Amino acid sequence: MQVSIACTEQNLRSRSSTWVTFGSQISDETAEDVLTVAYEHGVNLFDTAEVYAAGKAERTLGNILKRKGWRRSSYVITTKIFWGGQAETERGLSRKHIIEGLRGSLERLQLGYVDIVFANHSDPNSPMEEIVRAMTYVINQGLALYWGTSRWGAAEIMEAYSMARQFNLIPPVCEQAEHHLFQREKVEMQLPELYHKIGVGSVTWSPLACGLITSKYEGQGPDTCRATIKGYQWLKDKVQSEDGRKQQTRVMDLLPIAHQLGCTVAQLAIAWCLHSEGVSSVLLGVSSAEQLIEHLGALQVLSQLTPQTVTEIDGLLGSTPHSKK
Repeated sequence: MQVSIACTEQNLRSRSSTWVTFGSQISDETAEDVLTVAYEHGVNLFDTAEVYAAGKAERTLGNILKRKGWRRSSYVITTKIFWGGQAETERGLSRKHIIEGLRGSLERLQLGYVDIVFANHSDPNSPMEEIVRAMTYVINQGLALYWGTSRWGAAEIMEAYSMARQFNLIPPVCEQAEHHLFQREKVEMQLPELYHKIGVGSVTWSPLACGLITSKYEGQGPDTCRATIKGYQWLKDKVQSEDGRKQQTRVMDLLPIAHQLGCTVAQLAIAWCLHSEGVSSVLLGVSSAEQLIEHLGALQVLSQLTPQTVTEIDGLLGSTPHSKK
């Protein structure tokens, strides 16, 4: 089961809130160890999706939460709806699947509600009004407290917001988007306008570019890295591509800065993501409790990221996005 962590900038500094995502790469025992250590270190938000391990991820998370007996008010649960099953009616963002898919997630999680339900992809086959009305319905029914989007375009998010305002419905509160040192356009050029105008925040994922920003793929990658796992041929191709090799070379250029700050390149990359304007939280993958604790070390690095350091990083990587005029 794959586990991911996300830390808000404010809460990372105080170690009072981080996010954990349940996927499908580590054992249930390891997942419980990670969840326990995370909660004891102030982690209070756990994220999953109906598609992860075909629902097993939600069941595992639900079983762990039930065994732990933590107060429901002391943590936040989010899940994502889009790919639910094999049937045509079990996918997408139709009113039918949003309602039935979320109820299925709640049954697997053994919970009465989730704090945020994310639309895990945009759906051109479902009218925006239908999507917004369905999300408003599940919130009004007490099945979720808020809703958000994942991998939506800025124009689609704005359309949902406008639809909600037009019909007195509930708008989305945040967008999940890929964001790291080599993927910056959307979060830094497109979403800030929404952040300033309508208050939609960003929950970003893949801050380490699937491990590319750790230097672990230099030479012969470790047998345990995701690029060697069945079903991850796309990642292996990415790592071995010309762009991938160039990015790995640039990552090595960050080592002097990391050494100067007394941290790892991974911690530097996580802190850099948290430093970005409009980024509320950062999701990242871990495979053990020890790795989780290491990633939490980014909190010391964040306070050391001066404008000069950020400018130096941008200069080394040459990945700063530019507005199109």
